[in-house]
Amino acid sequence: MPFFNTSDGLSLHYSDKGNGVPLLCLAGLTRDSRDFRYFAPHAACYRMITLDSRGRGQSDYDPEFMNYNVLREAQDALELLDHLGLAQAAILGTSRGGLVAMTLAAIARARLSAVILNDVGPEIPPGGIARIMEYVGRRPAAKTWERAAETLGSLMEHAFPDVPTSRWREEVEAFYVQTPQGLSLRYDPRLRDALLEQAETGPAPDLWPLFLALDGVPCGVIRGANSDILSAGTFAEMQRRLSALQAAEIPNRGHVPFLDEPEALALIHSVLDQIK
Repeated sequence: MPFFNTSDGLSLHYSDKGNGVPLLCLAGLTRDSRDFRYFAPHAACYRMITLDSRGRGQSDYDPEFMNYNVLREAQDALELLDHLGLAQAAILGTSRGGLVAMTLAAIARARLSAVILNDVGPEIPPGGIARIMEYVGRRPAAKTWERAAETLGSLMEHAFPDVPTSRWREEVEAFYVQTPQGLSLRYDPRLRDALLEQAETGPAPDLWPLFLALDGVPCGVIRGANSDILSAGTFAEMQRRLSALQAAEIPNRGHVPFLDEPEALALIHSVLDQIK
């Protein structure tokens, strides 16, 4: 399994498979490379690279929990590209990974050949943030994958009405570890502490300048039609402000689409086809 060392001494896990356009896939807040397992069978024409961000998956946990921030994670992504000898790569960013992608547009735009944002934008509704804070850093009450899948399916029934229980079982197996004491997290629970402390520093920064830094880069955005993280209003405003932005709304999906939906795949391929 490949690992590389960051400039501040952590060992981060990544995967690097295939040939073609380099596509760096950056996962959601509490997730890791497994976030892209449903997309992977459709990515044979790309050099698909995934990264377990610091404190997630098989990567080292950071002894300084405040390093769990978007700017540091953007630096880690650049250091991975340097490690691989890549001057440029496309970014497919799910949720938190999309925030990292927008940050890269602001600080290292020349390194980006394209960007696709999966259910995230420059504004995040307070209700969506509150829902995330209900679970981040906390072990699930369910003690088994089976019970966790039942709970997750029940919670997601409104936003994902056509998803079978079998997929929720796959989700919980991917992101929780079964132990004799119950389910444990596949990420550093101190990620919660970082979010809480960051929230105490003041109002969230204006992310629109980061998004607008994508101007001139082939880019697209995917929205789950039932998402509580990327609102319909923000989705529309993103298209208004960046006229070249490709956009797709996925029916019967909340936060986040799985990226094997036909509409999502069509957008991803269309954006990456623009790379010269």
